[in-house]
Amino acid sequence: MIKVSVIGVTGYAGIELLRLLRSHPHIEIKHLISHSQAGERLDNIYPQFYGSKEIIMEKYDLEMLKDSDLVFTALPHGIAQDVVAELFEAGIKVIDLSGDYRYSKAGIYEKWYNIEHKYPELLASAVYGLVEMNKKDIKGAGLVSNPGCYPTSAILGLLPVINTEFVNQDSIIIDAKSGISGAGRSLSLTTHFTEADESVKAYKIAEHRHTSEIESTLQEFTATDIKLSFTPHLIPMKRGILSTIYINIKQEINEEKLSNVYSEFYKDSEFVKVFPGDVYPDTKYVAGTNYCHLGLKIDNRLNRIIIISAIDNLGKGAAGQAIQNMNIMFDLPEVTGLEDTALFP
Repeated sequence: MIKVSVIGVTGYAGIELLRLLRSHPHIEIKHLISHSQAGERLDNIYPQFYGSKEIIMEKYDLEMLKDSDLVFTALPHGIAQDVVAELFEAGIKVIDLSGDYRYSKAGIYEKWYNIEHKYPELLASAVYGLVEMNKKDIKGAGLVSNPGCYPTSAILGLLPVINTEFVNQDSIIIDAKSGISGAGRSLSLTTHFTEADESVKAYKIAEHRHTSEIESTLQEFTATDIKLSFTPHLIPMKRGILSTIYINIKQEINEEKLSNVYSEFYKDSEFVKVFPGDVYPDTKYVAGTNYCHLGLKIDNRLNRIIIISAIDNLGKGAAGQAIQNMNIMFDLPEVTGLEDTALFP
């Protein structure tokens, strides 16, 4: 059994991690850490745990956590830095769900997050946890930085074509829409029911921090200087991300060839499914899963490829992907504990 602990269990990503870990056949949960709710029963906060084994949340303590083979850190950006560094130095494997270790260069992080990175030397030890790109490195990693939700959706949509000769890398536009759980559990006027219901709004236009994560990851994958336009939107649903991605064509390509490019690229990927023909993804069919669904269309009138990418922001965009990374780190089948279909209806 793999002994795991979760730090930041009361957030949406943390509680989704716990939900999935409880049904994982190779997991023993050791400690559930919450700074604000230490000493409280988990079922007082999340009543869905009533009737199960009593779970009392604990304060962070490094010595206590040394009985864990792996610790998931589901903490806010900036706060995770110190905890991750301390755990890693103690020889404990870490999967970090914050943005603190997603960049190879501290300067990019500091520019977009407006937070000083105290451990730039540790960035070289962190592996970006997008399995479809870095599976081999994840397998031997001691620190995996779980990708962001928007970047996961966008990057998975672009990877198969970004290095091909028939697309223009300078023409990428990403229009992405996320459910409200992507904003986290902290109170905010923007996410109040009466503010968000029956409304769609764009936010952080031309300045969202996930722009830098998408760009830097694609730059490392292609070894070219990629710049792109990314606009996120908040929509009145609980979970899910739909990204519509546009990229111009330099050479003629038909939809059959394009589909073959994607199918070949993801032929060994357990959780990326490329839809055939004029079938396009819908967020309700990935809700509660670790799947990414991709749909493709060529706009011949404008010489443009349109890519539709759907994920669950709490699944493949956070907790599910973290468990996928864990499975690989501990030589388990990638799909272990993650094979459920969507929460539908």
